[in-house]
Amino acid sequence: MRAAQVTRLDGPEAVEVVDLPDPAEADGAERKVVVDVAAAGVCFPDVLLTRGQYQMRPDPPFVPGSEVAGVVRSAPPGSEYAPGDRVAAFCVLGGFAQAVAVDPAMVFPLPDDTTWSQGAALPMNYLTCDFALRERARLQPGETVLVHGAAGGVGTAAVQLARAWDARVLAVVSSEAKGEVARAAGADEVLPADGFREAVADLTSGRGVDVVVDPVGGDRLTDSLRALAPGGRHLVIGFTAGSIPEVKVNRLLLGNLSLVGVGWGAWWTHPAGPGSAYLRTQWDALLPLLRDGSVDPVLGEVRALDEVVPALQAVEGRRATGKVLLTP
Repeated sequence: MRAAQVTRLDGPEAVEVVDLPDPAEADGAERKVVVDVAAAGVCFPDVLLTRGQYQMRPDPPFVPGSEVAGVVRSAPPGSEYAPGDRVAAFCVLGGFAQAVAVDPAMVFPLPDDTTWSQGAALPMNYLTCDFALRERARLQPGETVLVHGAAGGVGTAAVQLARAWDARVLAVVSSEAKGEVARAAGADEVLPADGFREAVADLTSGRGVDVVVDPVGGDRLTDSLRALAPGGRHLVIGFTAGSIPEVKVNRLLLGNLSLVGVGWGAWWTHPAGPGSAYLRTQWDALLPLLRDGSVDPVLGEVRALDEVVPALQAVEGRRATGKVLLTP
């Protein structure tokens, strides 16, 4: 099969499309669900993996790609899947390929009216944001949520889920074009990245927001904390800006604020965590929102597997809006 392989840890430019053995021929494949991939999602951790900067650091060569949608080719006895089933899957690695073998616990039924691109856009971003908003922020109806990077894959997912749970959503973007994407995703208000703190004060009559969703990091942290209402929660999801900020913790004390880490994978993979079954619980809670249209993934660039390098570069350069996808 054809696959995009990281051959050395020099960034997206070092990813090569090569021929590899079919995953159905690998040891242990009989215990996995083999999926013929129709679409694969591209996310920021894939970029970090190409540089050896992610918390998971496989040795090259390896195939990145954590989320796919496609058709079941084979499945182990006793699983709920059969050849021909439409599924999405969180495969961790191996998704940038024509086929991938996945633990049955991390394979999810895909509704017939959900496209392959939509299905591949769901697992990483939407399950991460579900965990962030429900589990870590304890979001309540009527609260106000500020979303940084609101036109990206994580940002649009956060906007849609917060709106689905009856929150008011303020979207922070870096351009007018990205603002239109955030509005289309369902944001109530769109704010420029420069001066967002002052805009929050105006829109909330000085009160501030209850939750900040932050996949960007960098120099926005201090003003994000200042934009929180008393008792507010700042969700640390990632650092697409490239730098990991530091905080003076007296700000937390004075505002009764919470700085909350969001490590979705670390949560369910930890020995004391809920295990991979947690993902199916999340997926089942997501399906009604998918059916009623509350969740409708915002899709960005769709590229062929041979264009994996520019797809990764678009994510790394923060030029992408919505979810970037590959079609093997």
